[in-house]
Amino acid sequence: MRSLNSILDLGVDELDGLIATAEDIIAHPEAYWDRCAHKKLATLFFEPSTRTRLSFEAAMLELGGSVIGFSEASSSSASKGESVADTAKIVSCYADIIAMRHPKEGAPYAASQFSEVPIINAGDGGHNHPTQTLTDLLTIKREKGRLDHLTIGFCGDLKFGRTVHSLIKAMSRYEGIRVVLIAPDELRLPEYMLHEIETQTEGVEFREVSTMEEVMPELDILYMTRVQKERFLDEEEFNRVKDSFVLDPSKLRTAKSDMIVLHPLPRVNEITRAVDNDPRAAYFRQVENGKFVRMALIYTLLKWAEGEKLAAVPDLAEGMFIDRSMKCPNSRCISATEDVDPLFVKAGDTCRCAYCEAKIR
Repeated sequence: MRSLNSILDLGVDELDGLIATAEDIIAHPEAYWDRCAHKKLATLFFEPSTRTRLSFEAAMLELGGSVIGFSEASSSSASKGESVADTAKIVSCYADIIAMRHPKEGAPYAASQFSEVPIINAGDGGHNHPTQTLTDLLTIKREKGRLDHLTIGFCGDLKFGRTVHSLIKAMSRYEGIRVVLIAPDELRLPEYMLHEIETQTEGVEFREVSTMEEVMPELDILYMTRVQKERFLDEEEFNRVKDSFVLDPSKLRTAKSDMIVLHPLPRVNEITRAVDNDPRAAYFRQVENGKFVRMALIYTLLKWAEGEKLAAVPDLAEGMFIDRSMKCPNSRCISATEDVDPLFVKAGDTCRCAYCEAKIR
C-alpha cells in the first residue's frame, strides 16, 4: 500500500506527475468535482494546524469526498494512552485515506505499517513535511516556470524546520540547484542533512552564510522560516535566536526583480507586513497552491490503492532491518515512547533510525 511519509517516497517522474495533475486541476476544476465521490479522508492531527489541516479538508471536499477526524490529541483516544499503531489500524476501518500530523518524528511512518489505507505524513515533529514540499514545488514551478537551474536560499530555523529538510531533499534531485543556508549557529541544518547533501546528491552546490544581505542579489528563491518556540526545550535559547533574521523591504532592494519569497507559514515577525505588497512575496499564493497539490495527491494515492491489499507483514524497504539490541538516541522519535519495531536503515558506513533518521553509529 503506497503511503507518503517522505518526499523521497516519490520518484522524480511521480513528483512531476503530481505537479502536472495539480496544474490540470487548476485549469479544469470542474473535471475533478466528483473524482473522490463516496470516499472519506480522516485527518488525524495530534498537533495544532490551520493551513495544512484545512487545506486537506478543502481538497477532499472539492474532490467530492467527505472528511472525518480530530484536530488535537486531547480529543482522541491518544489522551487515554492509545498507540499510534492502534489509532491508524482502527481509523483505517472508517476511512479510505488518512492524513496524520504528530509531534513525534516518524509517527506517520509507524502508522503506515499498520494502516489498511494510505497514510499521508502531514508533518512529524521537526522531521518531514512532504505535502508542504509538494506545495513548494508547485509554487516554484508556477512562479519560475521550472524546477531546475535555480539558486534557493533557506533562511531562519534550519535545525527544526521540517519544511526545509523536505524541500532540500526534493530540489537536490533536479539539475543545476544551488542551496544557500542562512542561519545562526544554534539553528544550523542538522549534521546528517549536511552529510547527505555533501555525499548523496550529485551536482548540488551548497554553502552556509551568516546574513541574507550577502547573498540576496544571487537568489532566485528566498525561503523564510519561523523560529519554532515549540521545538525548543530551553526557552532562554529560544529567546536568544528568535529575532535572528527579519525580512523587510530594505533587504529586498538588492534582490532580483523576479526573485520570489516563500514561507510555509505561520509567520511571527520574520517577514514584516510591509513585504506583503511586494510582487515577489509569493507566500499567500503558496497557500492556495497547497490545496491544489493535496487534491492531486489524494486523488493519485486513492487511484494507486485501487486493487491493492495490505500485506499481513509489511515488506521492509531495501537496506532496512530490525535489530532489538539497538535503540534510537533521539528522544523526539516515536520509537522512544511507543512499542514499535526497532527499524534501522543502512546508509553507507553508518546506520540510521528508519523513523526519524537519527544516526545510530
